Amino acid sequence: MTTEPAGTPWDADLALAHRLADAADAVTTGRFRADDLAVTAKPDLTPVTDADRGAEQAMRRLLETERPADALVGEEYGVTGDSPRRWVMDPIDGTKNFVRGVPVWATLVALQQDGRSVVGVVSAPALGRRWWAAEGGGSWTGTSVRDARRCRVSEVTAVEDAFLSYASLFGWEAHGRLPEFLELMRRVWRTRAYGDFWSHVMVAEGVVDLAAEPEVSLWDLAALQVVVTEAGGRFTDLSGVDHADGGNVVTTNGLLHERVLAALATPPA
Repeated sequence: MTTEPAGTPWDADLALAHRLADAADAVTTGRFRADDLAVTAKPDLTPVTDADRGAEQAMRRLLETERPADALVGEEYGVTGDSPRRWVMDPIDGTKNFVRGVPVWATLVALQQDGRSVVGVVSAPALGRRWWAAEGGGSWTGTSVRDARRCRVSEVTAVEDAFLSYASLFGWEAHGRLPEFLELMRRVWRTRAYGDFWSHVMVAEGVVDLAAEPEVSLWDLAALQVVVTEAGGRFTDLSGVDHADGGNVVTTNGLLHERVLAALATPPA
């Protein structure tokens, strides 16, 4: 496998992002499928476990030591600090999978500069995989930084030849876009509901051509943004704006993007 190149302005931050993921992995792998895993419900009725909280606490402790001037945003403990440099963390993306013992979950770590994601690490220890990127340094995947290959999006140009991944249909229904999404599903070559982070890193790898979600948060997307774009893909909200805090997301190989946005657009009233 190819070795990741050095020399981007974000190398030290990327190395720290990997260490943050290591700290989270040490917590989450020890609690995955544990008989005494503690699961409670948040106000929005989504589950949270002691592993979610413990992993975020471990990452916060490391950041407070290594980057005390930077701001932090985490799914479980909110916002700390105010700085143009902001770390965004999701301790377990795919908590429902984690709770049920499904190995498709990951820790997401991103560094944003002035709201732009410049570093991202996605660590899925139960799958034995990571994906990572730094602005200007390409997008990579492997079992470690020493055993890595470069991610590149696909070259599929026709929607009818495309492979679409998504999370579920309920969100599209709740946001009044289910008919448009179902029509897109009918048009593409193949669909699978891989869901969560996995849909988007597979777009970066070129094994899936497009992915879309109607309801997501900043911590779900910040790390994925740079992983997808550094692989040559496009990452926007449903209106076509390139950011990670729009509340929804479309990722593609770039060649399909405008047609996918048009297909998912809500018709005028």
